[in-house]
Amino acid sequence: MNRQLPVYLLIDSSGSMNGEAINSVNEGLRAMLNALRQDPYALETVKLSLITFDREIKEIFPLTSVENVQLDDIIPPQSGATHMGEALKYLINSYKRDININKVGNEGMFLPMLFVMTDGKPSDIQVFEEMCEKLKTLKFSSIIGCAAGPKAKTEYLKQFSDTVVFMESTDTGAFSAFFKWVSDSIASGNKSSGIEIAGANNLPTPPSEINIVV
Repeated sequence: MNRQLPVYLLIDSSGSMNGEAINSVNEGLRAMLNALRQDPYALETVKLSLITFDREIKEIFPLTSVENVQLDDIIPPQSGATHMGEALKYLINSYKRDININKVGNEGMFLPMLFVMTDGKPSDIQVFEEMCEKLKTLKFSSIIGCAAGPKAKTEYLKQFSDTVVFMESTDTGAFSAFFKWVSDSIASGNKSSGIEIAGANNLPTPPSEINIVV
């Protein structure tokens, strides 16, 4: 039996993402999924989970093999808060439900990867800060935060991510490049031992649309 690589995707679906941004995200997610399905090793090993956050937290699908993922378009509300803290809380509970810590880093499972993308900042600051501390107690091979667009605040992502990237644009080209980089990162992590020290040095070089925040 192949080892599993759990990959969690947390995507901002607040009202500010309406229009071109969310359309580009949906296209990017489909392209990412198609790329992973072209990788025989990813087909056998990678499991994806997609969680969206706005004023509500939605688990679009739990950890699911790449072959079996059913990907519907994300549709944001017209307006409302960005409950990133509640999203991290949901993620932490999902991790505790999904991940057998006795197998992580051993024969059963690679260390999970986490990607969080937002075009703003958390509305639930107190919950967010509490969850950042709890998230630090869990084991991930990489936690990548993506600040998308000029209003995105990298300082919040830095509180829990080992790598933060910034995209100035939220057009189709930028998001396509980001999700292509995500799929490359997953493929890279999928072929590693899953126990390396996390960080930008273990990730593929990002495209020109993406800047690593120091």
